[in-house]
Amino acid sequence: MSKEEFPSEKDLPQEDQEKQAKAAEADKAGVKDDKKVKDDKEEAAKPADVELDQLKAEVAALTQKNKDLEDKYLRSQAEIQNAQRRYSKERANLVKYESQRLGKDILSSVDNLERALQVKADDEASRQLKKGIEMTLEGLVRALKDNGIEEIKADGEKFDPTLHQAVQSVPAENDNQKGHVVQVLQKGYVYKDRVLRPAMVVVAQ
Repeated sequence: MSKEEFPSEKDLPQEDQEKQAKAAEADKAGVKDDKKVKDDKEEAAKPADVELDQLKAEVAALTQKNKDLEDKYLRSQAEIQNAQRRYSKERANLVKYESQRLGKDILSSVDNLERALQVKADDEASRQLKKGIEMTLEGLVRALKDNGIEEIKADGEKFDPTLHQAVQSVPAENDNQKGHVVQVLQKGYVYKDRVLRPAMVVVAQ
């Protein structure tokens, strides 16, 4: 069939031209409607994405806050436990060393009684007095020992700076005497595992 045999739009009847125009408009409207639906969907999706981001941010913030609170709680618990341990230790020490101050105060009386016994008793009255002093001293020493206070061994012992206080040094008579205590000037005492008073000594060098 030749080109001339195909009718052009202008050769179509008026009714067919109107139908064709309506169909074209419908196609355009359909494309516009599809585009509008797509745009509406995109617009609807945007608020949902924003809300999701906000929720994610809130969850992250709450998670961090919870972590911080948990950390503070654990730190507080650790501080409380440390304080309780310190308190228990201090309380135990108070009970363990409750006689320490009393022992220190009594030591000066013990020293005085020992010095009094060094005085020579020439008559019966002096000897009786000395006997009384000896009994008093024995009672005090026994009471100190019963409460955990004992004399530090010093005379002839190797010098120990944790137990002895060297106030004087003298030449050693032999090698075995070097570094040892040769004289005790004042007795020292320990209270349980504490040095109540170091012994004042003379050390051979």
